Amino acid sequence: MKPIRLTRHAREQAIERGVSEEEVITAIRQGSRESAKLGRSLCRYNFPFDSEWAGHHYAIKQVAPVIKDEPDEIVVITVYSFFF
Repeated sequence: MKPIRLTRHAREQAIERGVSEEEVITAIRQGSRESAKLGRSLCRYNFPFDSEWAGHHYAIKQVAPVIKDEPDEIVVITVYSFFF
């Protein structure tokens, strides 16, 4: 299993968007993947949330990191989160 490395930008975006590093890793290891620009992939994984974010209550938090699968590691470029 390849190691996962978050770029500084990915770490900053994860914090800003309410996502832990553990959630990013789970999304990469267990989530679905779809093609993205520049040979990258977008991973998606839905977590039970049942809490408030930005003043609204949501049941699900979807974590969606954008990754570049390199020969020796997986590099996380940025992290998105969606609440519903």
